[in-house]
Amino acid sequence: MLSSADPLPGLLREDGPKRTVHGLIVKVLVHRRENRGMTLEPHASRCVRAGEVHELVTTDHHETAPGARIDRVGFLGFVELDRGGVIDRGDTVRIAGRAVGTVLGFDACHLPNHYNILIRTETPLTGADLALTPETPVSFEQATPPLCLVKGLP
Repeated sequence: MLSSADPLPGLLREDGPKRTVHGLIVKVLVHRRENRGMTLEPHASRCVRAGEVHELVTTDHHETAPGARIDRVGFLGFVELDRGGVIDRGDTVRIAGRAVGTVLGFDACHLPNHYNILIRTETPLTGADLALTPETPVSFEQATPPLCLVKGLP
């Protein structure tokens, strides 16, 4: 669950408002890995298109440096997006209306097929842990206020 504290401390605000990105679970995943070896992309945001399918992966890692290795993960499943939009690091991820974590970043090891959207949680969670089923709604909501990765800006 999310705490009331800033989800990614040390980041400054610079973005304006955006719409929430919505989708539905199309496949549930139920496994964990302790040595996955995902690599955090340097990008703080990714544009997504309607109809794209991306994988949702939870982790308790906090590192946001480009290239950071992400090993401890839980797999939630695949989400199909309803409309185009932007998913940003720090967005709140809601599943069936419940806040489950914040977007930590992206791993591109499966591109051009799909992104792994990495979600920071207290412990790695799986689709079984959250009792997910196909058609479960997912949303990516802008952090309030929006976050930025540029340090030293007013």
